[in-house]
Amino acid sequence: MSKQDFNLYSHFQRQFDEHGEKVLIRDVNDRAYRYIDIADRSGQIAAFLQSMGALPGDRVTVQVEKSVECLCLYLACLRGGFVFHPLNLAYTKSELVYFLGNAEPRITVCDPGMENPIREIVAESGPGNVLTLAADGKGTLADGADKMPTRFETLARKQDDLAALLYSSGTTGVPKGIMLTHANLLRNTEALIEAWGFSSKDHLLHALPIFHVHGLFVAIGCVLLGGASMRWLPAFDVAEVIRFLPECTVLMGVPTYYTRLLSQSTFDADVAGNVRLFISGSAPLLEETFAEFEQRTGHRILERYGMTETNMNTSNPLHGERKAGTVGPPLQGIEVRIVDDEGAAVERNSIGNIQVRGPNVFIGYWRMPDKTEEDFTADGFFNTGDKGLIDKDGYVSIVGRAKDMVITGGLNVYPKEIELFIDDLDGVTESAVIGVPHADFGEGVVAVVVPAAPDSVDEKSVIAACKTELANFKVPKRVVLVQALPRNTMSKVQKNVLRETYGDILT
Repeated sequence: MSKQDFNLYSHFQRQFDEHGEKVLIRDVNDRAYRYIDIADRSGQIAAFLQSMGALPGDRVTVQVEKSVECLCLYLACLRGGFVFHPLNLAYTKSELVYFLGNAEPRITVCDPGMENPIREIVAESGPGNVLTLAADGKGTLADGADKMPTRFETLARKQDDLAALLYSSGTTGVPKGIMLTHANLLRNTEALIEAWGFSSKDHLLHALPIFHVHGLFVAIGCVLLGGASMRWLPAFDVAEVIRFLPECTVLMGVPTYYTRLLSQSTFDADVAGNVRLFISGSAPLLEETFAEFEQRTGHRILERYGMTETNMNTSNPLHGERKAGTVGPPLQGIEVRIVDDEGAAVERNSIGNIQVRGPNVFIGYWRMPDKTEEDFTADGFFNTGDKGLIDKDGYVSIVGRAKDMVITGGLNVYPKEIELFIDDLDGVTESAVIGVPHADFGEGVVAVVVPAAPDSVDEKSVIAACKTELANFKVPKRVVLVQALPRNTMSKVQKNVLRETYGDILT
């Protein structure tokens, strides 16, 4: 491997070569996959995608259930220089029209149940091939890969060559394609390996989805670059997690995972006895959850801070004080600063806008140069849109999110997207979408709606309409009907007032 080769898989390759016969993955049925098995299968898939016309830089859109075969598909895209474009399986056809039209994938891999709708979209948006992949690993992708040789020469990649394209949910109703390079993923994974002490002795319990940063780049990256192994669960099931946790050394999860574990009387210090590290991210961890978890298990959860555009930025220390309510200091090689609205640095313990600079930060938004320029400062810092502060010890705390993004069960929900949909419904004058506390998901989506007439809409009809067009995690759990939305002197909706008013509606 050339020192100038930034292909993430090329750096994983060292572990594949060293640990070829070692079991990398055991699934929920105890089926074992060695490092060599995953390497061979990813080579076959890469060769098949190449035979289908995929060229370096082409997008491969993937909307499938979590499976070992999908992991191999991701690695195949890295090896072939194709750009991996994962999508949440919950996205509906109307949502997919935008993603496929904007990304213009050479190949789209979908669940067999979505093949016909996907083919209709692809036929309208331009040339492209459609393949299928089911949760059991079967489909036309697997059939084609079966015929290919296992040997595949991984393509060298430059620092700014794209590895993945992930989309935001769209704060203005138009999702933004986030361009992540091989170097972004490599450098961030190296920093995490060092920060969290990952090694070949680790066994990760992988219960996260693999269509976003946490489960795909953070969890899988740490395992593969560290030569570790993992227990592979198709989704988070609290009983299955408690069943397999005693064999594992690391669990990565969203706060919902930890609240669900704590709700089980069978979850105790013995179950967690073999685990060296519990990591939480993707949403704020409540201090009471942190305290209760420590009391129950003796473990202090390590909270970190990241986002799609940057992967991980900060982390509480592996060795040292883990402060509840904070996300720790910046990772090695990453700079974090807090500035006011004019861009001037603020004093320690003062709230301001969080900006980040480092090799982890994405190179820009797909086909949105103006938006890219807007979100970066002249000296190269990215405006995260989050509000926070840095204390005297250098620990970062997140105190709010710009544009009122809701994080429910670790998934980002941008209110504007839902508001645009609801506002377009017959009988609706306007709406405001907020996130309020939810015992299981951390936050739940609530829509506050102003009807055009007293009986023009009701709660059930709005929720039903949302279910037909929006992914299930975006659908409001409650709809409140009001005569008018609260506004300030600048006529902006006061969502803080709405959150205070309806803060206990889901509890």
